[in-house]
Amino acid sequence: MEYTGITCSEVLVIDKLYSLHYFEYMSSFYFPGEEHNFWEFICVDKGEVIIGGGDRTIRLKKGDIAFHEPGEFHWVKADGKIAPNLIVVSFSSDSEMMDFFRKKFFVIDNKERQILADMIRQARICLKGRLDDPYQKTLFLNDGLMPGSLQLLSMYLQQFLLLLYQRNQENKEMVREIGVVYEKTSKKNYDRELFERITGYMEANLSEHLSLKQICQDNLIGKAKLQKIVRQETGMGIIDYFVNLKIEAAKDYIRSERMNFSQIAEMLGYSSVHYFSRQFKNVTHMTPSEYASSIKAMAEE
Repeated sequence: MEYTGITCSEVLVIDKLYSLHYFEYMSSFYFPGEEHNFWEFICVDKGEVIIGGGDRTIRLKKGDIAFHEPGEFHWVKADGKIAPNLIVVSFSSDSEMMDFFRKKFFVIDNKERQILADMIRQARICLKGRLDDPYQKTLFLNDGLMPGSLQLLSMYLQQFLLLLYQRNQENKEMVREIGVVYEKTSKKNYDRELFERITGYMEANLSEHLSLKQICQDNLIGKAKLQKIVRQETGMGIIDYFVNLKIEAAKDYIRSERMNFSQIAEMLGYSSVHYFSRQFKNVTHMTPSEYASSIKAMAEE
């Protein structure tokens, strides 16, 4: 008996990638708007924003994503209170499946969030320049890319859109039921949930001087297991990761413009503003003052 194969058709194809950005904005950020002949989506990684597209105005919170179709005028602004982190991707696709995304917004799940993170990581490998430059309208490839690097970036985007499409179709109950089984039986997802629980615990204790021993005791987890999970998720040790969480919070406080550096240092449990500034520079390669100036300059531009 001869083998009979099946043809693998592609129902969603990305033709061109126009922009891929991860922005950290001030709480006073406002973009007056634009329109172009390709698709764009905006996803909130932190904070909240208000967006407009056509005749609709929507408030997006963490995990929300909204699509702008080709030719649709759209704008975005922060709410004046919370400094947002945004993922913005624009691309062209003539696939019929894209009709599903017209004038829609969704809430992404953990799997989709991880694919977005992988896409941002791959973009840093493929693309020259800073991903946080909102005024860059031309993409340039890095020199000496491994074969398939750009294709992998495109595949992450296709995978993200396909999963979002399937999960939000009419057969939601079936998808949700399969998802529950997958979550229960997959060790990878169990480790991911554990990592998110540990992250939540550390974010709730940013003002503390947490030690490895204390984190393990409070979360009923062994040192080796904890270090392994954090290392595989972040590429760094648990205490270094905790420091990075502190600095990310500090960046949010700076962009919100509600506290000075001394108040931020105290809020995050630093013994002095000098120690805070030194650790901030170790992580970001900028002093808090330099970071504040760069963000303000970008906003003014």
